[in-house]
Amino acid sequence: MNIEDMVLPSIKNIPSSGIRKYFDIVNEMDGVISLGVGEPDFVTPWNIREAGIYSLEKGHTHYTSNSGLKELRAEISRYLNRRYGLDYDPENQIIITVGGSEAIDIALRALVGPKDEVIIPEPSFVAYKGCTLFAGAVPKVVNLRAEDDFKLTPQLLKQAITPKTKVLIMPYPNNPTGAVMTHEDIAAIVDVLKDEDMIVVSDEIYSELTYCGNHVSIASFPEIKDRTILISGFSKSYAMTGWRLGYVCAHPVLIDAMKKIHQYAIMCSPTTSQYAAIEALKNSSDDVLYMVSEYNRRRRVMLHGFRKIGLDCFEAQGAFYVFPCIKSTGMSSEEFCEKLLREEKVLVIPGNAFGACGEGYIRACYASSMENIMKAIRRIGNFVSKHCSKQAD
Repeated sequence: MNIEDMVLPSIKNIPSSGIRKYFDIVNEMDGVISLGVGEPDFVTPWNIREAGIYSLEKGHTHYTSNSGLKELRAEISRYLNRRYGLDYDPENQIIITVGGSEAIDIALRALVGPKDEVIIPEPSFVAYKGCTLFAGAVPKVVNLRAEDDFKLTPQLLKQAITPKTKVLIMPYPNNPTGAVMTHEDIAAIVDVLKDEDMIVVSDEIYSELTYCGNHVSIASFPEIKDRTILISGFSKSYAMTGWRLGYVCAHPVLIDAMKKIHQYAIMCSPTTSQYAAIEALKNSSDDVLYMVSEYNRRRRVMLHGFRKIGLDCFEAQGAFYVFPCIKSTGMSSEEFCEKLLREEKVLVIPGNAFGACGEGYIRACYASSMENIMKAIRRIGNFVSKHCSKQAD
């Protein structure tokens, strides 16, 4: 028996993450400054960690309900209402998931199958396309443009919709570009969607990390709220990546479908993490404000740094990434990143890891210390100067 023949062709043909190979290289090198990992450099605030520890001391080490702790669902409901004016019933409209990634997976598996199309604006988080393919559906990529500030426009959306379209992914605030959608931007998208038979999966994991105005959720538009699946979590805003906790909010019919998959695949999210998340929502808003302020400071430094080097850089307004254009260097995204890592020991991610239209760009994460950011910018400046002078010769 050939073991390789036992693996589904559809799985074998899915490429591995374009991000992971760089982490493998980094593990073999010393002295690397990483601007590659999409993870806060902050430690989870102490009161949140203490709540997790206390839950263990109290013996809360058993399964919770499939949907998650009732108290946590109630806190999420209050938080979404307080921050974004959204109303979700904690009894039948919220599921606690293992990070936002599980929420994306169960949403797509509940909705799409063979021949169904999922519209995915790119550049964007690599999991959207993977989860679409795992569900047997067809990714319909929309190439976002720098001249549109990497926003999804009504024109681009209309061109992508076909009779087979069933789901639209809304990835804002965006990873990797840092783009956000304003109320007016989203209203124009809603105007297209209101007469279409499709579901919106809105990934709002970076909703707290905006720097030029408050986040606006597409779920706040009554015309399509019942057809919107809102996904968020605790990893980015509360520096809780390792706790692996997210949530999904939707119409009860959609929640019931997703919960069936969650029941069989996961059972429930980590109990300790759920108790910690309750504390986060109740008492850590000041910590979030501090981290957002610090990210904003780093954002401005990194934007200025790339522009001073001579790399055109779109002004990111959300998340914690910038997406500078490196076309002027004459190198491909992968060539730039690999040479930069080998020669200057700085890790950034090639833009095409987030979709083919990301070619000619790199993603740099500013969830790193200011000291490391400034060192990295100097090293990148040296690298660009050296290679651009070679190109001129």
